[in-house]
Amino acid sequence: MVRKKIIEIVLDTETTGLDFKKERMVEFAAVRLENGKIKDEFQTLINPEQHIRKSSIAIHGITEEMVKDAPTEAEAMPKILEFMGDYPMVAHNAIFDYSFINEASIRTTGCEIQNPRIDSQQMFKEIYPDLDSHGLDALTKKFKVELTNHHRAMADTMGLALAYPKLKKLYLQKYDWESKQLENIDYLFERFLRIQQTVNTLQSELQDLKSVFKLYFEQGGKPIIAQSGETLVYNSKQSFGYNIDQIKDVLEEVGAFQKAVKVNTGFIDRLVGGGRLDKEKRELIKDARQELSETRNIQIIKCK
Repeated sequence: MVRKKIIEIVLDTETTGLDFKKERMVEFAAVRLENGKIKDEFQTLINPEQHIRKSSIAIHGITEEMVKDAPTEAEAMPKILEFMGDYPMVAHNAIFDYSFINEASIRTTGCEIQNPRIDSQQMFKEIYPDLDSHGLDALTKKFKVELTNHHRAMADTMGLALAYPKLKKLYLQKYDWESKQLENIDYLFERFLRIQQTVNTLQSELQDLKSVFKLYFEQGGKPIIAQSGETLVYNSKQSFGYNIDQIKDVLEEVGAFQKAVKVNTGFIDRLVGGGRLDKEKRELIKDARQELSETRNIQIIKCK
């Protein structure tokens, strides 16, 4: 039997900034996977014809001098779209790369791209939910793929292209296993509730023990060494609050503002959806939206 050819385009972009409505791509790289094997590759620098933010240069190292003689967006997009074709695009946090490519396509062709999106970051979270990080660096390390020159488009693309087939295999196996459990859904819900009750009880027990340990150390207790080698110690850590208005310029200058300040997106969404703001202010906030993400969770409603 002839094996069906599965073609996927693994890609990455580097940009002048984070807002896909205002910023532009400065680099695009992609590889063509056929049944998990690299068959072709394409990359290009892009002259964005606008300023590249210092915070972005600090990440990818691409300066305005480096792209001054590169193809413009209008010149690069036909080749980019030709390489992508209508095949599924695979990217780590795919909504980011998709948004920039889609906006560039609209500007240059008047049409949105129709490529299906595959987000390797979401797949990675599904397979290894307990990891501290689900970034590309963590993914390549998990699958023992060497990632060099991180944050340049082709290096990141190659790293993902080598790790993705291994991730996809596990993801499809997990999906197959989950699908086979659907006929047992009623029993699994009862089992879930039992496990949840046990976990809640154990968490309460752990908190009680931690309170005893804390009291022990506050009364002058010394570190305790278990038979297995673990040591129980007590730490006290001070932290400061900062006037963000006073340090904003410094943080932006060193490219650390985005990392230092975490926006309460849930509060902003509620503010936009509520009645406290007039239409003009709501639209101003909507214009500041930079990327779209989706969280899907189950919810248990307790009986009354």
